[in-house]
Amino acid sequence: MTLNVSRRSLLSLGAGLGASAMLGGNAVARAPKLGTQTPYWHRFVLGDAEITVVSDGPLPLGDPSGTFTGVPKEEVKKMLADNFLSPDNVVLEQNSPIVNTGDRLILFDTGMGTSQAFGPTTGRQQKSMAEAGIKPEDIDAVVCSHAHIDHIGGIVDANNKPLFPNAQIYIAQSDFDFWTDEGKLGTPMKDFVIHARKNLMPVRDRIVFFQDGQEFLPGVQAIAAPGHTVGHNIFMISSAGKSFAFLGDLSHHAVLLLERPRMEFSYDTNPSQAAESRVKLLTMLAANKTPVMSYHFAWPGYGHVAKAGDGFRYFAEPMQMTL
Repeated sequence: MTLNVSRRSLLSLGAGLGASAMLGGNAVARAPKLGTQTPYWHRFVLGDAEITVVSDGPLPLGDPSGTFTGVPKEEVKKMLADNFLSPDNVVLEQNSPIVNTGDRLILFDTGMGTSQAFGPTTGRQQKSMAEAGIKPEDIDAVVCSHAHIDHIGGIVDANNKPLFPNAQIYIAQSDFDFWTDEGKLGTPMKDFVIHARKNLMPVRDRIVFFQDGQEFLPGVQAIAAPGHTVGHNIFMISSAGKSFAFLGDLSHHAVLLLERPRMEFSYDTNPSQAAESRVKLLTMLAANKTPVMSYHFAWPGYGHVAKAGDGFRYFAEPMQMTL
């Protein structure tokens, strides 16, 4: 029998035999799957300040029906699907900027802490800070946008011991008074009040109240944004001529509450007032081209908002890489 073998076939066969010989006749072993992620922090420069964003972990809200209201639920699900997001499970982030001015180390909001009201993926802020090389005892100021469970939950540990032993706590008095009111323990707000009292009362002697428009820390100005809570604020953070606005909960979602900013959110104390604050302040920030950071936008939550028809559009800022 005669075999018709080309020169190319012989060369290919020879190469294959040579590789098999070098590997002892076994197939190439694939690299093992690692199953790990990068540390949950990001750092960038603002003027003379250094900003480190740390995460408290993803916060799943589940089905958007009943949470985002004032728009037909089919439309809400379509908005999510059209933006490649799950129409059945809305997942928020929890992004806290830590501002190092050179003189002070200032943390904005503290996450869920020990509460697992929204599941086990929250409560990692302390771990994120450790990954970023920041010690809680080095924090000079903790600034709270409002007193909801996912923003003040990490002020104390499971034993009510303050986690930031050298920090003053800054919050609007109206929000402090509202959410620490024991008279609300018999209402649907009970869990929020319990959590607020757990975290705020142990540090009551270190709480400082700020006013709307006040620059209460160097380079940090409060701007009232009521509606989500009675004393909700956003903050303008500035250094050497550069600024960004930390939005807190002005908008929980970069699609739903920007494209339709008058849509209502069920966790708002006064949904219509929250929508008015959202439209007013986002219009200002868009007109001034002020960078923004949202507590709940996709990690790390830093970018710009621009007008788009009757609503807005969010543009994520490319991450700065430092050597």
